[in-house]
Amino acid sequence: MKTRIKICGLTRASDLQEAVDAGVDALGLVFYPPSPRYVDLATAASLASRVPPLVTIVGLFVNADPPQVRATLAAVPIHLLQMHGDEDEAYCRQFDRPYVKAARVRAGMDLLQYAAGFPSAQALLLDAFVEGYGGGGKVFDWSLVPPTLGKPLILSGGLDAGNVGDAVRRLKPAAVDVSSGVEADKGIKDAKKIRAFVKAVRAADQRGE
Repeated sequence: MKTRIKICGLTRASDLQEAVDAGVDALGLVFYPPSPRYVDLATAASLASRVPPLVTIVGLFVNADPPQVRATLAAVPIHLLQMHGDEDEAYCRQFDRPYVKAARVRAGMDLLQYAAGFPSAQALLLDAFVEGYGGGGKVFDWSLVPPTLGKPLILSGGLDAGNVGDAVRRLKPAAVDVSSGVEADKGIKDAKKIRAFVKAVRAADQRGE
């Protein structure tokens, strides 16, 4: 199976184009103001206008007020919501839009119970537990992931071209999600790192180990 690839935290049109040209499946826009990768609505709408058909635009939110989410959806053609905070299932499904729920993984966390709490989610995104929410460049202990979650797995947390192949072979996620691992600086992507990341994922897919 082909592992889907999402590049998150895009802030510049040139980086978005590099990601599209590299063949990624999804592009993430961050609507969490404390993040260095945050984009305002005007910037997000401009970036989204450059996305070709059949590439998914993902909007990342963290404990956002519902009116903020609705205003964003009215201004930006977002296909998929990524709820990255402490939202519950009722909150996530109120927007009538497909969503994935992030879990910040640490020892002792019952991921099966967590996944069961979001029956309407399209997938569970597993990220490292860091201060703040996401984009910390930290890898969590992959052995904490159960053999099956009951949901498709999107793997995140400290991935880069050097370790993503191993991650794909070991966990066989439906998708991988990268931000800091393809950056020159926070919010500034590196075209060579993007291409190397995509190449590593595709090589792992082809080996099918």
